Amino acid sequence: MSFPVAVCHGVFGRVCLFSVDRPMVPHAHREGHLIFHVEGPPGELVVEGQVWPVSPGQAVAVSPWQTHLYRPRVAGLPVTTLVLYIRPAWFLEHARSATASLSFGRVGIEVTDALQRLVFLTTHFMLNPDHDDCDMDERLSILTQAAFDQSWQWTASDGCLSPSGPTRRDYRIRKALHLLQEGAGEIGELDDVARAVGLSRPHFYKLFRDQVGVTPKLYLNTLLMERAIDLLADGANPVADIGFDLGFSSQASFSRFFIGNGVVAPSAYRRSVQSPL
Repeated sequence: MSFPVAVCHGVFGRVCLFSVDRPMVPHAHREGHLIFHVEGPPGELVVEGQVWPVSPGQAVAVSPWQTHLYRPRVAGLPVTTLVLYIRPAWFLEHARSATASLSFGRVGIEVTDALQRLVFLTTHFMLNPDHDDCDMDERLSILTQAAFDQSWQWTASDGCLSPSGPTRRDYRIRKALHLLQEGAGEIGELDDVARAVGLSRPHFYKLFRDQVGVTPKLYLNTLLMERAIDLLADGANPVADIGFDLGFSSQASFSRFFIGNGVVAPSAYRRSVQSPL
């Protein structure tokens, strides 16, 4: 059974300690994230069709909107991972050079002794929330910066993000993005969005995938997950009400969606959210 051991929300983003023994469905995030092995047998992450180990000494860096999924290598044996969800704004502030978009240089990250020490300290304090940890934000910033810099070593860009300017998207895709962002949880069918922007369903799906990098369905699922996580962390409304507000017909369908995209049940995630960093 998969469950969140501990979760912290803060200005940095989110950091989650997960115990995982089940595969995930393909999904994507607007956030970049880093996955570190903490305990248990190795697992693996499939990032845009390529398999990367999540094992001692080897972490995985996933750029925003890269489609990925997790799957265990040893059935029935959980692996504990530390997962950092990094807001794009943080990267733009801390990148070595000014750029228009966020991307890691490569997926595979070598976990050096210095990185392992930072992972250990973060895990320790997350497992002992009663101990004051005033350095969490700074530690996570150092950990992310070091992994980010390493990902760009020995690449053609040599430590810089892609220098290309902002992508100029078709005005119909810009309108579709606005409709999805403003109406996540209220959108009945993606076909309605296609009609609203004046495109046929096949043309809309192709143009959206070409210009955004993921399918409209994956994009909408990402928006729904982000809203669900924020609402669960806030702790004000019952889980069932959150699911209904996001457009799910029942708490069971909301739970299936959340588990598929986030490994764990929404109620378990809520119980594990700690005080802000």
